[in-house]
Amino acid sequence: MGLFKSDNKMFTDEDFRFACRELDTPDTSDWEFFVESHNIKIYRQYNQNSGLYTYKVYGDLDVSPDLCATVYMDYEYRCKWDDYVSELCPIKDGEKDGVYWRVKYPFPLSHRDSSALTFVSQYCYLTELREFDINNKHVWVILCRSEQFSCMPEKSGVIRVDDYEQSLALTYNKNGGTQAYMYYYDDPKGMIPTWLINWAAKIGVPGFLEQMVKACKGYNEYKESLPT
Repeated sequence: MGLFKSDNKMFTDEDFRFACRELDTPDTSDWEFFVESHNIKIYRQYNQNSGLYTYKVYGDLDVSPDLCATVYMDYEYRCKWDDYVSELCPIKDGEKDGVYWRVKYPFPLSHRDSSALTFVSQYCYLTELREFDINNKHVWVILCRSEQFSCMPEKSGVIRVDDYEQSLALTYNKNGGTQAYMYYYDDPKGMIPTWLINWAAKIGVPGFLEQMVKACKGYNEYKESLPT
């Protein structure tokens, strides 16, 4: 089965509560407003050490939160709809349950050159989904954080991303769709210029959410196409 599940608790209760609170009381006091697109607002905060930004995303999606959570955790389906994923599979190292994620993504070499250069990165990370009933809301929270796994050593010629963190909190909005909050940071390292990574985030972060909504709407058809 492609749906990722773990019986191990790898994050603290407070880690999950922190993400839940952002749905009711967004904290953007020290964050710079970055861009708004398709009912999605993005804020960013500069990281002095890496020269990159951490992002907070708030918005509404016109699919249900339970479906969003299911689609996000279905790694086999993600390989079908996410063009940047070249490999995504569960890994286990003792008591640690995680995911191996190999990403291939092109960036333009310059605004004047229509050619592209492809970078390949690999992630190994912990991930966990929990559900909560808070303030009369049912909330789905997914947390991800980079982690070392002895069963998955680094591969030659592929950049290992070891500084990655993502939180995703989902609940119903008043229209029956999803109220969403996402926190995202990663440092892909390698030879990719920081200005190019920051520029790509302006398109990539909302673009990912738009892709996920489209994938949610096609999920039933995908499931029906699977062999029984």
